[in-house]
Amino acid sequence: MDITIVGGGPVGLYLAIRFVQNGFSCRVLEKRTEIDQHSKSLGIHPVSLDLFDQSGITQPFLRYGLKIESGLAFLDYKLAGEVSFRSCPPPHAYILAIPQWKTEEILENKLRDLDRTVLIRGAEVQDIQEINNRVEISYTQEDEKHHLSSDYVIGCDGKHSVVRNSCNIPFEGNSYPDTYMMGDFEDNTEFGNQAAVYLHKKGLVESFPLPSGQRRWVVKTDHYFETPNVKKLTEEVFIRTGYHLGSCENNMLSSFGVQHLMAKTFAYGRMVLAGDAAHIVSPIGGQGMNLGWLDAEACLETFLRIRYSPERQKSELQKYSNQQRRIAQQVAKRANMNMVLGRKESANIWIRNGLKVVLNSPLKHLLARLFTMRGLGRWPV
Repeated sequence: MDITIVGGGPVGLYLAIRFVQNGFSCRVLEKRTEIDQHSKSLGIHPVSLDLFDQSGITQPFLRYGLKIESGLAFLDYKLAGEVSFRSCPPPHAYILAIPQWKTEEILENKLRDLDRTVLIRGAEVQDIQEINNRVEISYTQEDEKHHLSSDYVIGCDGKHSVVRNSCNIPFEGNSYPDTYMMGDFEDNTEFGNQAAVYLHKKGLVESFPLPSGQRRWVVKTDHYFETPNVKKLTEEVFIRTGYHLGSCENNMLSSFGVQHLMAKTFAYGRMVLAGDAAHIVSPIGGQGMNLGWLDAEACLETFLRIRYSPERQKSELQKYSNQQRRIAQQVAKRANMNMVLGRKESANIWIRNGLKVVLNSPLKHLLARLFTMRGLGRWPV
């Protein structure tokens, strides 16, 4: 069985590793010629680290990443409590902070160690068609036209997926009014390896440690900033947290809005969707990339079953779609909860008192499990 993966980001690279490890013939078509150095997603959750353990790729991540074992919650400037991840199931009772570019670098190096021919960079897919129980892919690389024929194609090619569009699969959902600005700065706090979340009357501020003495700050804004403004970001951080970032070196700055989108199906004929090609959830809580890895592992298991029972292809792909759609819906609800808590209108006395009760009761252990993506469908609690 030969499989082509369209998209060589974190999900496509991980899926390719797993396919090669399990004896599949595989190619990855990635239109970027090199890894984007923007830090993007930064949190690898315990459920993903469990998968990395199974595939033997965890150690490079642990060598470079930073373990976040707890998070502090503030109401305005006042500490309301701490959520510790140490009570979560071992061995990974923490969230690992690591910039997405480094995650992709580690995964690409591992894939090239397994088979240097799998990843094809600079390959832009032009056309995909299913013909006579094969999938025919046309792509260009350095202005030359190329062709691949595969048993199956898996789209890991993001929000504007060529694979999804070639199948005319609806991408349903909506945009939220929420907007944010974020930046990575030299860390001048005393938080160390702890995360911090401020539920302020002016809106959410999130603060996460990064390797190499950096810290990410995410600020809820009243409107979308087409051009992110470091002065505005640092002003709002100071107003809502008391930390002044003006003299700290800034390494990344961006603005983003929030959408919730999901493909009507994750499988159509011999084409399958995973990661952002299948679903977009709010980035607040950092679950999107990890959800993609859960898709990838479920995808591998599906194709292992199809390899040994080809007659079950249709039912197995439908099972994959139904299962991962349910999990994506669960993740979207959790992400939405995180987002709603960060809105101005959430800064009322009932929510504040309720949060204080939770943070100072055994229920905070449930929060820790929710924040670390435990209890999602078939994945462990």
